[in-house]
Amino acid sequence: MDKANIIALLNQDIESEHAAIIQYLSHAYAIGEGEMACEIEAMAREEMRHLDWLAEAVVAMGGTPSLERGKMRMGGETVSDWMANNVLLEEDAINPYREQIAAIDDPGIKRLLKRILSDEESHHGDFQHFVEKAQREGVADIRGNRKDRTIQILDWGIAHEYTVILQYMLQSYLTPDKEVREQMADQAINEMQHLGWLAEEIVGGGGTPTIEHTEIDQSTGTADMLKADIKIEQEVADAYDRGAKEIEDEGIKKLLIRIRDHELYHVDVFKDLLGPEK
Repeated sequence: MDKANIIALLNQDIESEHAAIIQYLSHAYAIGEGEMACEIEAMAREEMRHLDWLAEAVVAMGGTPSLERGKMRMGGETVSDWMANNVLLEEDAINPYREQIAAIDDPGIKRLLKRILSDEESHHGDFQHFVEKAQREGVADIRGNRKDRTIQILDWGIAHEYTVILQYMLQSYLTPDKEVREQMADQAINEMQHLGWLAEEIVGGGGTPTIEHTEIDQSTGTADMLKADIKIEQEVADAYDRGAKEIEDEGIKKLLIRIRDHELYHVDVFKDLLGPEK
């Protein structure tokens, strides 16, 4: 199989991993605290590692990682139904991985896919167990229908965080600058924390998070990346500040101010990386 076809297959895998991350996080947030939610979040983190490995492999072969999200299975009336859909989503990944392992000759890629397949087969068994466990323990969807201004502000925050997670991850793969690469990966992790805090706040307040992103800057030059990042972080810090002033709930106000301060820190980090050119 030639390099172009391998890159295309790996990008399909990236899109599948992306879908699994969002599906599993959505389920974990929706059932709140507890052992099952924690285990599902842990599996989402493993899918994040898979995406990272696959993206690095694509770049090493001269390609660009896909930012698209694959097909999710988000239907179902009960948590048990959701877990059954997660079983099916794992099967959606397992079968192509097995086919690719058989078809691809590159020993490094084959080894990587076997490693990922091992995790997916483990997840498959875990979710099969969760189907019965959710029924037995009465695990329930704790989300609500609240849609007031506070929920809108928090949901806006999620859209931003999701966007920059993807933006910074892509930049970390594409930049040749080692220091920039490390900082982008680090800041993406921080933005993931923000997304989780915001989603949990929405669910705890009786709402339902909307985990969708907005337009992602796809600059390829390192300086252009940093300029775009500085711009969006400055704008977002201002927006979080306005939101904090608008919201009366002291706990949420403190959360937004904390995230605002993190975003301002990111601005300073990116300006330092850009250097005199700024």
